Amino acid sequence: MTAVPALAGLEPALVWERFAELTGIARPSKYEAAARALVLAWAVERDFETSVDHEGNVVVRVPERAGRGDAPTVVLQSHLDMVCERDPDSPNDPREGRINVVVEDDWVLARGTTLGADNGIGVAAAMAVADEPEIAHGPLELLFTVSEEQGLDGAKALDPALVSGRLLINLDGTSDDAVTVGCAGSAHTFVRVQLELESPRPHHVALEVVLSGAKGGHSGGDIASGRVNAIKALGRILGRSYEQEPFCLARVDGGASRNAIPREARATVSLEPDAEPAFRAAAEQELAALREQYAGFDDGLALSVERIGEVSATSERATGRLLDLIATIPTGVIAMSPALPGTVETSTSVTVATTDGSTLMLASMTRSSNSGALDDVVATIAAAARFAAAGIEVVRSYPPWRPDLESRLLAVSGATFERLFGVEPTLAVVHGGLECAVIGGKLPGVEMISIGPEIVGPHAPGERLSISGTQRFYRLLGALLDDLSG
Repeated sequence: MTAVPALAGLEPALVWERFAELTGIARPSKYEAAARALVLAWAVERDFETSVDHEGNVVVRVPERAGRGDAPTVVLQSHLDMVCERDPDSPNDPREGRINVVVEDDWVLARGTTLGADNGIGVAAAMAVADEPEIAHGPLELLFTVSEEQGLDGAKALDPALVSGRLLINLDGTSDDAVTVGCAGSAHTFVRVQLELESPRPHHVALEVVLSGAKGGHSGGDIASGRVNAIKALGRILGRSYEQEPFCLARVDGGASRNAIPREARATVSLEPDAEPAFRAAAEQELAALREQYAGFDDGLALSVERIGEVSATSERATGRLLDLIATIPTGVIAMSPALPGTVETSTSVTVATTDGSTLMLASMTRSSNSGALDDVVATIAAAARFAAAGIEVVRSYPPWRPDLESRLLAVSGATFERLFGVEPTLAVVHGGLECAVIGGKLPGVEMISIGPEIVGPHAPGERLSISGTQRFYRLLGALLDDLSG
């Protein structure tokens, strides 16, 4: 077992022991082999039957407790991968299995990186349930999927023959006072522009412009939090500077994950030496405007402008079109739900910008619980691409998961929650993606809910997991399995 001193002594002990093991394993999307090996080795030690499909999804079959043989099979579903984000100056890196876990009051967090509570705590809870002698349950299928953070790819490729249960509890929730019954669907767009780079101009100077210090966060769950999108903000800074002194753009890069709000972005520009002071002044002026606009929401913005060696860049005219494209692609909340006050219905976010040779790519993720609204936003991005003479690729990721408010699973979970905590649970439709949206189409007749502990700021450094929330979540999970099998 991986020793994590900060977690020693926390309850429930079995959950934190399993979670500690996961924090020492590199598990970005598409690279879950070590995490899968951990789960399989654990299952073999206990003589649990296992299956792995061609995508790498794992099912562990846990026999029922004594007297619960007639109970229906319950599927506990979680994903093995995590979003691996780090502060630029952090010595830790989740992609290499280096997460410095600390405890502050009621919170478990990681210094300078994401923690991986999304969804490591769900994996840990499923394993702990199987080891916990005091939890009564019927037959269980522990379904551990891969590549959730890359468009739910593992769930999309899931071999449905692996799963026999038709009561599924997804363990990827982020609030211990809610039962999630639905989620938004999503689409990815990739706008690609040919830069038509020209040879370095001998009389020009080249500048690298870096905007950093944004909070970032989940591009669904945090989209209404008033945070800066670093790619859009850098585009705005460059646009204002271009209005003062036109320049030539060489590249734009930013963001790290398709479902995270970008925290940093950088660009390389080429301009006349005499134009440099005005460029710097305009950039600083726009940075000040951004700081004022986002005061109290995103207070850490910083800008650096450094001279670098000569670069090939596109023309001033083409640069203007590119900056207009970045400004035109929408980002943020588009519409709130008319049925669920305070809930985002539709949003979109520019999540990644990359320059590969002479091609600039701008990736966006659009989410909505309304299929028509989702199509409208994608059409808007496509129109922006046409105006810029850019190509666009649209990838439909997953449909909305529509609530089934009449399901027996939901009724039992509500009754269990109220018995334990004295109040009815909040029923939530989340703006992030959950694998239920895909798995529901693969398992005819399945009933699904999602639960989890309180997690704040997933997908960004500073991600925090509530200790007391984990205790409530695990208590609910154990009692619910008991009630479903009794």
